[in-house]
Amino acid sequence: MTAIFEDISEFHAALPPMRALIGLDLGTKTLGVAVSDNFRAVATPLETIKRTKFGRDAAALLAIAAGRNVGGLVLGLPRNMDGSEGPRAQSTRAFARNLAALTDLPITFWDERLSTVAAERALLEADTSRKRRAEVIDHVAAGYILQGALDRLAHLKGGQDG
Repeated sequence: MTAIFEDISEFHAALPPMRALIGLDLGTKTLGVAVSDNFRAVATPLETIKRTKFGRDAAALLAIAAGRNVGGLVLGLPRNMDGSEGPRAQSTRAFARNLAALTDLPITFWDERLSTVAAERALLEADTSRKRRAEVIDHVAAGYILQGALDRLAHLKGGQDG
């Protein structure tokens, strides 16, 4: 049974070495996916999955994980600005619980407040068209979520033996 870790240092301890991580920006209609390198240094936006039913969404996600030798999953947790959790955060937690029943990969959450804002700003600065922004915003936001977690994991690693 997969463990869902609230604490990123416990998630870090459960990760296998030299395996990539997947970051997810979970929306009601789409699932933004980003992946890291095996050194867990750089997050790269990968794709946006159009959501249908949970079983299909999970199968698509786990196929990506299997194809990229992924060692763990980071789900963006949409907290309110005051840090509280509303219906979207509860929906993300439910998705994580359902996904945990289908995989042995460790799962954690990363506060995604402002990740979509940051992604939108980066795309605007890159002079991306409105249509293209709509197509890529979710997996670019997933990249911001994953990069935040990677940076924290690197900090944790620096304080340990490695």
